[in-house]
Amino acid sequence: MPPPLLLLFFSLLPPADGRGELRAFVVAHSHMDVGWVYTVQESMHAYAANVYTTVVEELMKGKQRKFIAVEQEFFRLWWDAVATDTQKQQVHQLLQEGRLEFVIGGQVMHDEAVTLIDDQILQLTEGHGFLYETFGIRPQFSWHIDPFGASATTPTLFALAGFNAHLISRVDYDLKADMQKNKKLQFVWQGSPSLSERQEIFTHVMDQYSYCTPSQIPFSNRSGFYWNGIAAFPDPPKDGVYPNMSLPVTDTNIHLYAKTMVANIKERAAWFRTSDVLWPWGCDKQFFNASVQYSNMDLLLDYINKHSDEFGVTVQYATVGDYFQAIYSRNLTWEIRDSQDFLPYSTEPFQAWTGFYTSRSTLKGVARRASSLLYAGESFFTQYVQKHPASSICKCGALKQLQSLRWAVSEVQHHDGITGTESPKVKDMYMNNLMYGIFNVKKLMASIIFDMNNAKKNGEVYSSVYNKDSGIPGATDVDQYVVVYNPLAWNITTFVTVSVSHLAMSVYDELGLPVPAQVQSSVESHSTYDLYILVAISGLSYRKYSIKALNGKQSAFIGRSVKYKQKDITRADQESRQLLPVVNNCYQVLFDQNTNLMHSITERETNQTVRLTQEFLEYHVNGDVKKGPISDNYLFAPNASAIPVSKAVGLEVVSGNLMTEIRQYFYSNVTAQDYVYAVYTRMYTIPEGYDGKLLCHRIEQEYSVGPLELNREAVLRTSTNLNTRQLLYTDSNGYQIQKRPFKAYMNNTVARNYYPMVQTAYIEDDTTRLMLLAERAHGVSSQGNGQVEVMLHRRLWNNLQWDLNYNLTLNDSSVVRPVIWLILGTKALTNVLYRTSGLALEHRPVVMFGALSDKPKLPRQLQQNSVHGSPVTVPPNLHLQTLSIPGWRYSSNHAEQVHSVRAGKQKQGDANFSRALLRIRHLYEVGEDPVLSQPVMVNLKSLLNGLGSVILVEERSLTGTWDVNTLKRWKWKTAQYPSKGFSNSTETSENSIVTVHPKEIRTFFVYFQGQ
Repeated sequence: MPPPLLLLFFSLLPPADGRGELRAFVVAHSHMDVGWVYTVQESMHAYAANVYTTVVEELMKGKQRKFIAVEQEFFRLWWDAVATDTQKQQVHQLLQEGRLEFVIGGQVMHDEAVTLIDDQILQLTEGHGFLYETFGIRPQFSWHIDPFGASATTPTLFALAGFNAHLISRVDYDLKADMQKNKKLQFVWQGSPSLSERQEIFTHVMDQYSYCTPSQIPFSNRSGFYWNGIAAFPDPPKDGVYPNMSLPVTDTNIHLYAKTMVANIKERAAWFRTSDVLWPWGCDKQFFNASVQYSNMDLLLDYINKHSDEFGVTVQYATVGDYFQAIYSRNLTWEIRDSQDFLPYSTEPFQAWTGFYTSRSTLKGVARRASSLLYAGESFFTQYVQKHPASSICKCGALKQLQSLRWAVSEVQHHDGITGTESPKVKDMYMNNLMYGIFNVKKLMASIIFDMNNAKKNGEVYSSVYNKDSGIPGATDVDQYVVVYNPLAWNITTFVTVSVSHLAMSVYDELGLPVPAQVQSSVESHSTYDLYILVAISGLSYRKYSIKALNGKQSAFIGRSVKYKQKDITRADQESRQLLPVVNNCYQVLFDQNTNLMHSITERETNQTVRLTQEFLEYHVNGDVKKGPISDNYLFAPNASAIPVSKAVGLEVVSGNLMTEIRQYFYSNVTAQDYVYAVYTRMYTIPEGYDGKLLCHRIEQEYSVGPLELNREAVLRTSTNLNTRQLLYTDSNGYQIQKRPFKAYMNNTVARNYYPMVQTAYIEDDTTRLMLLAERAHGVSSQGNGQVEVMLHRRLWNNLQWDLNYNLTLNDSSVVRPVIWLILGTKALTNVLYRTSGLALEHRPVVMFGALSDKPKLPRQLQQNSVHGSPVTVPPNLHLQTLSIPGWRYSSNHAEQVHSVRAGKQKQGDANFSRALLRIRHLYEVGEDPVLSQPVMVNLKSLLNGLGSVILVEERSLTGTWDVNTLKRWKWKTAQYPSKGFSNSTETSENSIVTVHPKEIRTFFVYFQGQ
């Protein structure tokens, strides 16, 4: 609701034909990157803390002044560590007066291309929970001014969070020019084909000036409208004089300033349908000295308004909400945009921002692993709190451990974080924060296992999350055990890998029964072996396995290695082809022994064979700006087609009863000793009595790439004989699929046909589909019929002064180890498999290791509590997306919450452990599959029965801050829906039975008995 004053103001508006005297809404803002060139600490010290300190002070001095605050990470650091009690009181007052407005409200302004939907929701929820708990407010507008391209998932998320309008800026330069000319920068976006008008949102695309005030002014050689100048690092200057401060407004230049501003307002107005002009005032790192900013702008706005007849313009300080309220009041009919996104993004003919889809692949991988561990830790802790209320673990301390990882995973979603577009020291900051959070959550999970099993305190539990390098120590006199937790709400059958020091090993379950396992030489080390254990675990449950070194009849299968002769692929004899088959129940994969490369894959059920070969190539790119376009952290600018990297391939096949691993090593020539590229391909054979459907139907590949030479971009190209017409499909943030037809451009066609793959990409012909599933983001493209290539790694250096000044070149000399799973089959088969498989890759089981000294048998306690009495499972077309204890203290009754904030009572007491946050997502689109696309009825009480007795379920908005029954979003008029009003789209039943429709994400607060 706008404050009553605002309503009065709008009733005095001229008739809503949309035109009339121009009104400029001057939106004061500071774009504050949470990392990029400088660390968060450096930014806080140099300018960020001063933004909030001086802005709050200045807003109190002038009733007309306004400001929008965006990134919560900086605001919260200021609030917790810098703000005085007086300043806190003033913030409360300014929010009530509508002069300070929080927009977006997430911890960061998340990247839209390479982030996963779960992590976007996490960082939004983190920020929203703080704002609602502290101020009782809920942001309603977005301000996505800087992410490099816009995804179609974002508008859906913002609609689900209760937003009334969405704002973006960076879209293709040629597209933006076209939209400006035709006044099409504003539309109603239906980002999800299945949710369509139920979760549509009005979207504003900024014009060519984007989010910064025009910096060139005709009457001065300094910038314009930046009276506080440019932030100085590392320390703010003692005398308050900053570089490049704009000329102060004086009697002699005020008319020139006014003319410049009015001309810009009029130029912009011509690109929009109404006479309301959004005029952003600010840029990166502005308002660290708000006093000089507002005192100059006050004079200028007063002057323009006094001469409004002459200028034909009125100007006013405004928030984003003021601007959108004015547009909404015009009551115009808007065009609908479907679910097509704005990716990739180019700023000029040779500037395609498609390099960042792959930049800093290691950071991208760690960010996703951290997110996956957090997902597991949250549900593990939630179950523990409900089932063991009298636990010995301090719950507040445990929550702090989880919060450290929530904060780190949220932070890295920033559009200069997971994108890989930051300086090396900022990359180190993200990595350190992630590793610290990972360590905390592993420690928490280990101590929960401990507490639940009353293990003697000398039994050490140390945990490792599917990292092969930290396994069990070589001691043989000690019984080792592994605890394996399945964080998904489905029963899973999969392999976990443990590093061991002997070949003769046996594995037993809780009852002492042998468990299928296979030991073989390790890829990574000559002194250890990899032990693959077949685990079958129900939803949100854990199992314990003991591992013994012995030479017995029940020992694990041993994988035997055969090394083949290295082959010169440039001289391969095409005539006498000898094919080596590797077979399991689902596939037969043939390798060509002339080249040691893959030759074809046969899907055995349909007996369909696809010719399929894989090779590594490199794009060579230019690093000298004098010689042409360059590649950097952001941009990909290849100067020719990709070049094959290897002339010789080595092959080793390790085969055992459960698994065959094909190891291919790629050498630059026949005499080379070292390889920069390797592929490890794994295929599984599942014994009787296990559900092997997912395991059997995937071909797992792990790559080793690097260190690269400078100015090389490494891709894995998979070529097939499928007639795909060069059409590629990629996922949008792991939420939905986008169609990517190949487009020919005058310039830079290769780079402009690269797209982000966050979790999924596929190519298909009329009958058969080849699916790729990833555990981190990559750039992906189809540069030829039947082809799909994935960019795996980049190493760049250039002499562009801007990049050098900020240390933004990408001299990444690391070796990366990404994993991709391949699924081949009919469309019907892959449809059934790929959603569950993608999540099985994202959320692999968490493995914790421990040693029990001098205990020949597992103690009784371990057998009793070993398997959870009642697993939590949902049908295969649903995903339990969140089960956590947020710890917020706010009331879920809005009137109560606002009352307690106003009374100053909102922050007392410990975190609230009685409220669990539950999200359930439907994985399928309408009409995608005859069975799986159906709506699903879920009884939440019986679903969570194993955790305890559910006494109350409340359905909430996406981030938890709205009761869905009171959430009334603005309904914008479209040709499809001519009447305007409020949209309220969910039906909830009283008795905790909900029907989840295709693509819905439903959010609930769940309260348990006795908490």
